[in-house]
Amino acid sequence: MTISFDHTTHGQRVLFGTGTAVTNTVEAVEGLGAKRVLLIADAFASALSDAIAERTPVVARVHEIVQHVPIENATRTAALARKQGADAVITIGGGSSIGLAKIVARDAGLPIIAVPTTFAGSEATNVWGITEAGRKTTGVDDKVLPKVIVYDASLMASLPGRLAVSSGLNAVAHAVDGFWAPRNDPINKAMGTEGLRALFPGLRALHADPDDIGAREKTLYGAYLAAISFASAGSGMHHKICHALGGTYNMPHAETHSVVIGYVTAFNAPYAADAAERVAAAIGDGRSAAAGIYALREEVEAPMSLKELGFKEQDVPEAAGIILPAIPPSNPRQVNRAALETLLRAAWAGDPIE
Repeated sequence: MTISFDHTTHGQRVLFGTGTAVTNTVEAVEGLGAKRVLLIADAFASALSDAIAERTPVVARVHEIVQHVPIENATRTAALARKQGADAVITIGGGSSIGLAKIVARDAGLPIIAVPTTFAGSEATNVWGITEAGRKTTGVDDKVLPKVIVYDASLMASLPGRLAVSSGLNAVAHAVDGFWAPRNDPINKAMGTEGLRALFPGLRALHADPDDIGAREKTLYGAYLAAISFASAGSGMHHKICHALGGTYNMPHAETHSVVIGYVTAFNAPYAADAAERVAAAIGDGRSAAAGIYALREEVEAPMSLKELGFKEQDVPEAAGIILPAIPPSNPRQVNRAALETLLRAAWAGDPIE
């Protein structure tokens, strides 16, 4: 059997260390030679924002962070960056803060220093997303890939328990969806597999003891590997479903991913033996890939259904119509509207499918 593939490795500097967010961010700013920095940060990270602003040349701060990056917020923030003559962006927070910074980077051409406070993984991808008129659009642009990531596991201590595990399952979805995404190859599969080997035990330990810093570090490390595998492989069926649900129905990002990934795995696994074996081996409890994800979701007390997240069953046909054209042709199993509606109804109810 011959091996043939076309792989792109995205270049980033990664500074990883618990309790080092401020000093490493200062080092990152100095490394970029930035003199006028726009600081984008979730409101809950105000203390960290203040500490970083005291030691870096911040010329403006943005704390209005809205999920799924509404175009109005993005346009306003990019205009502020231009007005202030910013030459770099520091973003502190989860996927929404990083997503806003990405649009600024795309439209104003500024490098990003990302300081994540969740396991979302957006900091490691060149994928941007923006919502306009109830539709979320995503794209790929190397300009939005952060130049530096500052990882500090102590920042995840502020995550509520349920959001922490949902964010971790979102990271699991990056790795799993990458196994059958359009540009999957042996290198990103290896990264995704190693990411899962860290994520599954990390999430279990984090659920058992939210103050376990070792568990946070392991989960954060796994989330990074999963994200870079996803960035290389591209967006598969799972992400197309979740982006549509988030953009059109304003579903919570991490929680939606944590519900949907088991259903997409169950749908694709019979047609993707290698992916299924990788997931099952990483879970390590003898279950199939989908059954293992369902069991983990229950074990760590993550959301169990789209219904409890506010999605309405009556919206299933409309959602299926929005999602279907976006499913990549490379998906290992052919997808039609009836199958997609069946999957969405099961996810709405929280009823596992095999």
